[in-house]
Amino acid sequence: MDMRTEARTTDLERVNQAEGGPGSPRRSAGLTQPILAGIIAAFVGFASTFTVVLQGFTAVGATQAQAASGLLAICIAQGVLGIVLSQRYRIPITIAWSTPGSVLLAATGLIQGGFPAAVGAFILAGVLIIAAGLIKPFGRIVSAIPPVLASAMLAGILLSLCLAPAKAVGLQPGLALPVVLVWAIVGRIRRIWAVPAAVATAVALIVWTLPPGGLAIDHAIPDVVFIVPSFTFQGLISLAIPLFIVTMASQNLPGIAVMRANGYEPPVGPVFLGTGIASVLVAPLGGHTLNFAAITAAMCAGPDSHPDPARRWVASFAGGVAYLFLGLGATLAAALVTAAPQVLIQAATGLALLGAFGGALAGAIGVAAHRDAAIVTFVTAASGLSFFGVGAAFWGIVAGGAFMLLNRKWSR
Repeated sequence: MDMRTEARTTDLERVNQAEGGPGSPRRSAGLTQPILAGIIAAFVGFASTFTVVLQGFTAVGATQAQAASGLLAICIAQGVLGIVLSQRYRIPITIAWSTPGSVLLAATGLIQGGFPAAVGAFILAGVLIIAAGLIKPFGRIVSAIPPVLASAMLAGILLSLCLAPAKAVGLQPGLALPVVLVWAIVGRIRRIWAVPAAVATAVALIVWTLPPGGLAIDHAIPDVVFIVPSFTFQGLISLAIPLFIVTMASQNLPGIAVMRANGYEPPVGPVFLGTGIASVLVAPLGGHTLNFAAITAAMCAGPDSHPDPARRWVASFAGGVAYLFLGLGATLAAALVTAAPQVLIQAATGLALLGAFGGALAGAIGVAAHRDAAIVTFVTAASGLSFFGVGAAFWGIVAGGAFMLLNRKWSR
């Protein structure tokens, strides 16, 4: 047994003893609680951000069928990874799609080469994640990216999307206002259900406003669509590298922190390797990067999942199984998003991202010494600036990093 495993075991034993030991009523709790926790976590994760994922795919040129195929692929992949990793390591390892990555796609828009070039960028981002898992110095370099700059870049690309609910209320208050009100009211009662409730309201309004022909789908089960990837320099710089950075800094690092805060030491290298390989495999089917979950990981790894930390892996296992079934609804979800009034989808998407925007903004300005560099990154990423076909997210990191280096040199 290595020192990490021994330390993890000691931590779990300490918690178990504090909760009454093997014979306590809390320890003898059944599996119903973690199974329900995992299913709820999967539902919340899917319902909160599937509109973000589909909007990202559409923005970079995916058709409705390709977007549905991509959503199905990443649901199946994260479900299988959650099942396998949780059972293998007996800790609640929860896998998710990269919501910040989807935001990046929506902000970047169509690149030269269309969706095949975007798929090539997805593959390259997956290869970089594999490298982070296999090459320890590379992983350390990734970890060395200043968190304030990564947070500022994410906040910059989130800004326009988070303004959408207010704009939607101004343009079509009859459709957008009920979504915002449901989000606000439910959030005061039970915050975790606020976004799913808003999305459910949006879906009800979409169905209500459907044309006489209804949804444009021939069958409910998603088709698997294969896209031949195209590898371009613009795809590498505009999508692959920024996608890798936001996935590592805004999903993987917080996800690892959530695990450690709950007393677990996740196998970082194997998870990076697994999610990287899965990201490469799902890319030709339209999917993008997979990573450690953060919010849903907290639901599975926390004490609400099960009093006994050694049994919480059942929650992430159950969540993985739930995602296998949720993926089957990808075609219906894509059809709803396609048929919906655009302002309604934008309102639901913006509400789903407000929490992420607040966290990113707080992380960007939290260190006074680096605040100027973070602001430079934020405004550059939010500006929509493009040079040589390279998007604003990349230039935000470059500008903020240069400003940070200049400040360090000037202060000497």
